[in-house]
Amino acid sequence: MKKWVILLTVCLSSSMLFAQTAFSPEQHKTVCSERSDGRYLSTYGVVHAMLKDTKPLYAFRHDFTRQEFAEWQKEVRTAMIEIMHHPHITGQPIPVCIEKIQKDGYRQEKWEFYPLPHCVSTFYILIPDKVKIPGPAVLCIPGSGITKENLIGEVSANNMRAAMALNIAKQGYISVAVDNAAAGEAADLEPLTGTSYDYDTPSRILLELGWSYLGYTSFLNKQVLEWMKCQPFIRKDRIVVSGFSLGTEPLMVLGVMDPSIYAFVYNDFLCQTQERAIVMTEPDQRGRRPFPNSIRHLIPDFWKYFNFPDIVASLAPRPIILTEGGLDRDFNLVKRAYEISGHPENVETHHYQKYTAPETRNTAQNLPEGLGRASFYDSVNVDGPNHYFKNEFVLPWLDKVLAE
Repeated sequence: MKKWVILLTVCLSSSMLFAQTAFSPEQHKTVCSERSDGRYLSTYGVVHAMLKDTKPLYAFRHDFTRQEFAEWQKEVRTAMIEIMHHPHITGQPIPVCIEKIQKDGYRQEKWEFYPLPHCVSTFYILIPDKVKIPGPAVLCIPGSGITKENLIGEVSANNMRAAMALNIAKQGYISVAVDNAAAGEAADLEPLTGTSYDYDTPSRILLELGWSYLGYTSFLNKQVLEWMKCQPFIRKDRIVVSGFSLGTEPLMVLGVMDPSIYAFVYNDFLCQTQERAIVMTEPDQRGRRPFPNSIRHLIPDFWKYFNFPDIVASLAPRPIILTEGGLDRDFNLVKRAYEISGHPENVETHHYQKYTAPETRNTAQNLPEGLGRASFYDSVNVDGPNHYFKNEFVLPWLDKVLAE
């Protein structure tokens, strides 16, 4: 009996090994139907085809007239309000200052606010000693894995590039630093184990509740933004929203929903997110094709309406700086929107240093299917190791757009 068990185990192991070595991801990089009618047995093939057939309702058009562009902006705003599902909450306590510390050249305050029943959240505000009152202010939203303590320079002191809010305050502007939802003080048990966030589990629950991670975190940011507008020392007509990496997503939501925001710092590469999902089809050794982003980036109905460049284009004519490139195709879309708005001077774009020279960039109008994660980033001119907050571009730009 034992011999048969051993023999069966060896045969099964050999079969599994053969199956693993026989599969070649290179041979299956693109999604193909083997049927003459082009239909798919594979569910992935079906939904991939559905995604390719989806034409966003509010995609930007280069031939917009100025009037058509203005009407389109209203439609984008209506759609964004619809899919973000921001609740209308009343009767919550007003924000409270829980800490004041005088630092070298600025005052640091920590505030609590109460955006929802059961919820308390926190933010910092840095007020330079010599700031003009009332003065411009910058709402600073961090990237993935970064906390508001990073932004004010209290964590990772050796990496001052990450200290967005502190660097802006040292430049002479009021800055406000928030956490992303489920990170930093808004994390659960993760800090007890040496990490600072878990975005995916709360995102799953929010999706089951008919909301989304972006809807929730942008709602929290909106409450801070409204607080900023009410402060007598802040010019409500000179509020800038600055987002790094993950923080560019709530930046776009706030920018579309609130036309009173003065200007934007978009510190990430710009891409067509629908295209990203369409072209990243190279499977791994297990035969699984990648999804371009984690569940925290998922917003029901998003691709029915627009892609990231469309949203950024809708912010025109308000000043914006984009600091980490992408395809020239997408930059040109945004620049065209600013031309239509009558203020082409209000958009400033930068590429990663590696791709500064035009001849070093991929200038494709469309990306091919069959890309993996690394080859996608190469295709859209992203230099991942140099993904950081570009103070060298942002601080001079702030001086330019806030000068009076």
